[in-house]
Amino acid sequence: MASEPPRAPRRPSTRTVHGISLTDDYAWLRADNWRAVMRDPSVLDGDIRAYLEAENAYADAWFAPLGDLKGKLVAEMRGRIKEDDSSVPAPDGPFAYYSRHREGGQHPLACRKALPDGAEVILLDGDKEAEGKAYFHFGHWRHSSDHGRLAYSADTSGSELYSLRVRDLATGTDLPDAIEETTGDLLWSADGSVLYYIRRDAEHRPSLVFRHVIGTAPETDTLIYEEPDKGFFVSLGETQSRRYGLIACGDHETSEVHLLDLEDPAATPRCIAPRTEGVRYEVEHHPDLGGVESLIFLTNADGAEDFKITTAPVATPGREHWSDLVPHRPGCMILSHTLFSGHMARLEREGGLPRIVIRSLADGAEHAIAFDEEAYALGMSAGYAFDTTQLRFTYASMTTPSEVWDYDMASRRREMLKRQEVPSGHDPAHYVTRRLMAPAPDGETVPVSLIYHKDTPLDGSAPLLLYGYGAYGITIPAGFATNRLSLVDRGFIYAIAHIRGGTDKGWRWYADGKLAKKTNTFTDFIAAAEHLIAEGFTRPERIVAQGGSAGGMLMGAVANLRPDLFAGIVAEVPFVDVLATMLDDTLPLTPPEWPEWGNPIADEQAFHRIRGYSPVDNVTAQAYPSIFALAGLTDPRVTYWEPAKWVARLRAADTGERPILLRTNMDAGHGGAAGRFDRLDEVALVYLFALRTVGRAG
Repeated sequence: MASEPPRAPRRPSTRTVHGISLTDDYAWLRADNWRAVMRDPSVLDGDIRAYLEAENAYADAWFAPLGDLKGKLVAEMRGRIKEDDSSVPAPDGPFAYYSRHREGGQHPLACRKALPDGAEVILLDGDKEAEGKAYFHFGHWRHSSDHGRLAYSADTSGSELYSLRVRDLATGTDLPDAIEETTGDLLWSADGSVLYYIRRDAEHRPSLVFRHVIGTAPETDTLIYEEPDKGFFVSLGETQSRRYGLIACGDHETSEVHLLDLEDPAATPRCIAPRTEGVRYEVEHHPDLGGVESLIFLTNADGAEDFKITTAPVATPGREHWSDLVPHRPGCMILSHTLFSGHMARLEREGGLPRIVIRSLADGAEHAIAFDEEAYALGMSAGYAFDTTQLRFTYASMTTPSEVWDYDMASRRREMLKRQEVPSGHDPAHYVTRRLMAPAPDGETVPVSLIYHKDTPLDGSAPLLLYGYGAYGITIPAGFATNRLSLVDRGFIYAIAHIRGGTDKGWRWYADGKLAKKTNTFTDFIAAAEHLIAEGFTRPERIVAQGGSAGGMLMGAVANLRPDLFAGIVAEVPFVDVLATMLDDTLPLTPPEWPEWGNPIADEQAFHRIRGYSPVDNVTAQAYPSIFALAGLTDPRVTYWEPAKWVARLRAADTGERPILLRTNMDAGHGGAAGRFDRLDEVALVYLFALRTVGRAG
């Protein structure tokens, strides 16, 4: 066990960009063969491996005295998991499909039952598939329309390179049709004779769509779509009617969708509406909307910042034929829409809270599904059926366990099918959920969701964990999470800052936290912390900040800007080397990320702007909070060398005496450990760090 922190050797590498000399003392941590490492971690350069393992040993030594508490935390969190849990079965013709875990199992089982009351059949056993593998994660599974086959994908390295297999459900054996290094996306033709999938290009970008005829060799598969723009990623989807497949292409600002006729296994994709910079759209289908086979679009076209819903005939789907069905309403953001034979359901958010709106397609009458709590999370799950009045949705709050409901869109009756069980017990009355609005420096107000135990003193003495993300328009829901109760029950207040960069207050909230306005994300997070102090919930240096991926970049930024405000910072797979990554167009995510951050290669202003906040580039001689960074060796999204370089620079510059820890999972990627119980070990480390940092680990 290592008692002294590792010191990465300095091996300066210098280059000039836009007339500015950039020196990187730790560029050597980026393996030249990183693509090979994604596939086989054993080929990592020996010097790099030695440094990462030294960091792991130092972190392990720091956590070692807390071994008993770690065991308690893991046991608590596992005790809140219903180990033999099951999803609510979703009917599809003669069967109902669902997933479940067995007692003690790490990975899900794909199952079905014959309706109405047939015995369970396990179609796919995740625990069995994972045997002998250091890492295992299912991508997707999907049964054919005749219910005779199951296509599924799995990643065994954490690099998001999925192997695709096809199982004969009559025999339970896999066919010879084995396809390697796909994205995990898959789509069946209507007759089950063809499987569509996506491969990554040489730079790890999902850009190639193939058609595979069942029973033929994968090397003979037909390329049916190749994305020409390196800034666009490709994904596969399907309309709720199951009539059409969707090849969706896009970056963070622009999208284009190609329609694939699933009833014609030889069909070629047809572009619906050519891409126009800044215009996004998603597609649904109805075979008879007012007597016309129609496509229904969720789009921001024509200045609809918070999106609207339009329609056009399938025969003439171009933008010039779009007509409004649900007009744009500023401040009310439409998040998603699903079509059924007689109804349309849409999920929207206004005033920071979501709701579901049901529209009758016959007469246009609308009604909303109402909820009462101050802050909550809501989601829709359409299932397999099209000709139905049943909509399935999920509901949770920070104190209310997740609930699954069926809602009859015609009668307006709702039925709760399942409430998340907490085997060790959970009484919502023991907890308080709050929603605050923190004033930002420019006059905006930042929503903050809180949960704390009813007995927690609100006199400023309580420690507080403040979580933030703030990028890509992603909203962090105020939902239920059993793990965080291990902190809350120990006196922590748990808070989520809904900062700019997400869409909590509409698309404008996202636009005000990207590109030239990116620093609003950082100042919003700081404003949330300051408001929580001003309102008496906590005090300076009682706050532990947490964020992951782009939220990890937020952590690096606030560590540089306001180290005095935080006792500790947890940065999970943190995107902290922003400038160097955005200057490297050979990395998988760089070109698609330019609309979010800017292109510092082509745009000198973007270069200076990113250089002004990139965490690695702004580490300075000051006393930093305690810092815990987590990385994944095979992570293709935030490469392992970003947190490694950040920690190396922090160690060299820090004038304080607080711990700076780096722990790299040498067997996993962006999501960390894949097994549901293995993941608890990583969560426990984060909580141990928070507890020890504020003196609550005794």
